[in-house]
Amino acid sequence: MRSILLLFLFSGSLLSLRAQTGGRAVYQFLRLAPSARITALGGNLISVRDDDVNLAYGNPALLNQGMHQALSFSHNFYPGGIQNGYAVYGHHVPKWDLTLHGGLQYVQYGDFPATDEMGVQSGEFKASEYALTLGAGKQLYERLSVGANLKFVSSQLESYNSAGFAGDLAATFFDTTSRFALSLVMRNIGGQVSAYREDNPEKLPFDMQLGLSHRLRYLPFRISIIYHDLHRWNILYDDPNSEEPTDFSGETPEPNKGSLFVDNLFRHFIFSGELLFGKNEPVRLRVGYNHQLRQELSVVNFRSLTGFSFGVGIKINRFRIDYGRGIYHLGGGLNHFTLSTNLAEFSHKRMLD
Repeated sequence: MRSILLLFLFSGSLLSLRAQTGGRAVYQFLRLAPSARITALGGNLISVRDDDVNLAYGNPALLNQGMHQALSFSHNFYPGGIQNGYAVYGHHVPKWDLTLHGGLQYVQYGDFPATDEMGVQSGEFKASEYALTLGAGKQLYERLSVGANLKFVSSQLESYNSAGFAGDLAATFFDTTSRFALSLVMRNIGGQVSAYREDNPEKLPFDMQLGLSHRLRYLPFRISIIYHDLHRWNILYDDPNSEEPTDFSGETPEPNKGSLFVDNLFRHFIFSGELLFGKNEPVRLRVGYNHQLRQELSVVNFRSLTGFSFGVGIKINRFRIDYGRGIYHLGGGLNHFTLSTNLAEFSHKRMLD
């Protein structure tokens, strides 16, 4: 366990030299939540180990036998007609004691008017991006599992095309007795094979994350906390268009260093909770809070629920239906739907019949 953690931290320290803030890396769609459940829980979940095969997109170390023949389809409705979806299948190989998964993520940005510098429209163009993910996870010891993902990325933005590879490395420590899990994940390690413009390679949205989850003993409630951008401390965004406050003399006062420290600290955290009802948990209520989203997307002097998310999951017969609502802005949010099942359950029913 110590050797694995040292390897992760050493690799992360090297990659942090190339880290960029938001908006300075390509393939940002790789950060999108793959399922409605994850959207409802703040947009990220890396430390819950159950039979949800969608969790392997963010942490392949969560792959386990419970995901054998699991199949899931998700679709996300963004404002402006943007469509995003993810389809994934999981399979366990007893011979190797290895659990595999394969998924396809897509984003369709819609149609755009093609205009010249004078604003005269000459036609239309489209924009879309895709990522094919293949991953494997293995339980090394009783309480430790590791995993890795490889993603092939393709992006088409008007006449500009790009392709690249991204990889994820992850380790999860879990204790079923104390209902506790701790995960360390390095996401989107890699680069472009071909850039949008020749001799102008751009960086990928690398992120190093630490997450923990704990299910309460006497209440069917699970708390999850994620600390993202572990490799970079300052993730404050300085908006050049925002108006700086001035005092009565017209001068701009010095910012409060204490409040900046607290604001920057909490921008690293995502908090979420999941309330689980009934035997086999057929009904699940979810809520999440992402402080970075709230600070960067809120409208000044307007109250809103920006940064908050919520959702519900219901299992009906052999299907699980999940809904997630993410509030990204005062003007609207996104609606995420997921339909999941396990093909093994159909086989068992046929055998009983």
